[in-house]
Amino acid sequence: MGANTSQVSDLSESQSIRTLIGASPTPITDNNPRSGNFGALVRVFLSRTKELKISTECQDQLFIWQAHNALFLVRCLLKVFIREMNEEELHLQFSYQERAPGTYDSICEDLLEELACNLVHLIVEVPLLDITYNILFEAVTTLLVLLSYQLFHKEVLKEGLIYGYLTRGRCLSLTSRLVKTLLYNFIRQEKCPAATHVLQTQSEGGGLLYGLASGVASGLWSVFTLGGVGSRPGAEQDQNPLPLSNQSLLLLLVLANLTDSPDTPNPYRQAVTCFKNTQDSSSIPSPQPHTFQINFNSLYTALCEQQKSDQVTLLLYTLLHQNSNMRTYILSRTDMENLVLPILEILYHVEERNSHHVYMALIILLILTEDDTFNRSIHEVILKNISWYTERVLTEISLGSLLILVVIRTIQFNMTRTRDKYLHTNCLAALANMSAQFRNLHQYAAQRIISLFALLSKKHNKVLEQATQSLRGPLGADDTAVLPDYAQDLNVIEEVIRMMLEIINSCLSNSLHHNPNLLYALLYKRELFEQFRSHPSFQDIMQNLDTVIGFFSQRLEQAGSDLSVERVQEVIKKGAAALPKERLKVSTQILTGKQILLRHAGLIIHHLTVSHNCHLCTRTSGVTMVKMINNNFINK
Repeated sequence: MGANTSQVSDLSESQSIRTLIGASPTPITDNNPRSGNFGALVRVFLSRTKELKISTECQDQLFIWQAHNALFLVRCLLKVFIREMNEEELHLQFSYQERAPGTYDSICEDLLEELACNLVHLIVEVPLLDITYNILFEAVTTLLVLLSYQLFHKEVLKEGLIYGYLTRGRCLSLTSRLVKTLLYNFIRQEKCPAATHVLQTQSEGGGLLYGLASGVASGLWSVFTLGGVGSRPGAEQDQNPLPLSNQSLLLLLVLANLTDSPDTPNPYRQAVTCFKNTQDSSSIPSPQPHTFQINFNSLYTALCEQQKSDQVTLLLYTLLHQNSNMRTYILSRTDMENLVLPILEILYHVEERNSHHVYMALIILLILTEDDTFNRSIHEVILKNISWYTERVLTEISLGSLLILVVIRTIQFNMTRTRDKYLHTNCLAALANMSAQFRNLHQYAAQRIISLFALLSKKHNKVLEQATQSLRGPLGADDTAVLPDYAQDLNVIEEVIRMMLEIINSCLSNSLHHNPNLLYALLYKRELFEQFRSHPSFQDIMQNLDTVIGFFSQRLEQAGSDLSVERVQEVIKKGAAALPKERLKVSTQILTGKQILLRHAGLIIHHLTVSHNCHLCTRTSGVTMVKMINNNFINK
């Protein structure tokens, strides 16, 4: 760790590393099953964890240094072991014991379980300070590494040694404290301190193995900082300024999404689903185990501020879907725009986001728009100068109209670029949830609704023409040639057109007099709807549209020709008040977002294999989440 730059090739020359991985055992007073050196190193760490809390209170950094160096090295070795070994082979690395010939020790210590339990104790017991930041980070990351076996299996793992230790072993009693600590680590968003005290070699007071661990850790650290924790302030810390917060969140998500065992539900999921607000003074005891209280306002603020991260979006989804206390709190907020705007920004920059981030954002909107109060209130929140919306200057617009604009833009992007057959269904589901509560739509939002219908109509005509031509067939064509399945394409487009007609019809049936701009856009492009009037698939849904278009067209004709825009809007507003409500049939066929999803039974979001590219844990598993989000939403 001098002035020269270290390289990976230098590691093979390190005497400390050669000693550690050699076949000769190193005394614990001072890696592999033949020497027991790895187990001895683990015991070094375990022996130091007993003094960590006292050392923190006394501001004594000696034990913290030694524990950190040992754990850092254990974590580096575990990454290699887990990649190359199964759990049984890993367990051998922990279970080696040196015995005299002919002796037998009936008491066999499970060192792997001891390590897992000590890591949990360390996380929940040691306070977060500058001098403990790095050891806490190492503890969280080492647990992530221990849980990373899922990365090397295609099928969902339902059992395992590590899972058993954390969900049924001695760690079970610490479930709620661990979940609460990880959440507060995320909420606090503490930046990594400039930790010059980490990895310093100790010349005395530790024995041979302490010095060995420090020497090896220093050598590894000088070659790769693995995320910048404890290194000099620079590019690594700039890229990830909140490593403990980020890793704590990843660990929480992995724990909460471990599969249930045959006889025991996942305790971490139980803790996530039932925690309450610290301001909840209810004396009714929770029937759920592992419950605790946390400051909902602080958690809400952190969720609003960190939505650029897909793991934070996943946490928001998890809480909205599974924790009824948190969902009720979020829906009761009067500053809902602080949460919705970051979600809309994710969708607006769809081309820059990965697909599972986009899908999670959409399903969060689906959950929110299931609530009628939310659908009404978003049209009352007025926003000014949305800087990230660059297609048009929006000096003033309601949150509801902006939501419509972004969702429609996402549909159009999908139709022209990604062509994901399920993405537009999720978008239309959100619009369907909102449609009965559309209020005072911005003129640009109203125009985009009709423009989307025009795009679909154009696409319908094109596919219909292609289908007709394919049936005729060119002269001399080979009868055995495979023709495109235009009928299937036509069915898909017609289904989407029907969804759009249902959305427009729902708005007209429930809030016509609140939406003069939509009526204006509808009348301006009324010729678009003529071709669907006699179509057997749309005749029923077209009745209200025909009534509205006919009624207002007649009033405009009576008002004279060459009408100004202002005069047309005046006629529309008066006509909306004069149109007898009984002439419009209130639609009972409008599909909710949930029904639209159920219509597409195949909507299991394969994009949502939430595997985070974690800088210290290689990748964190999300295989257990593959079917979770849409299936959960549908079954809610």
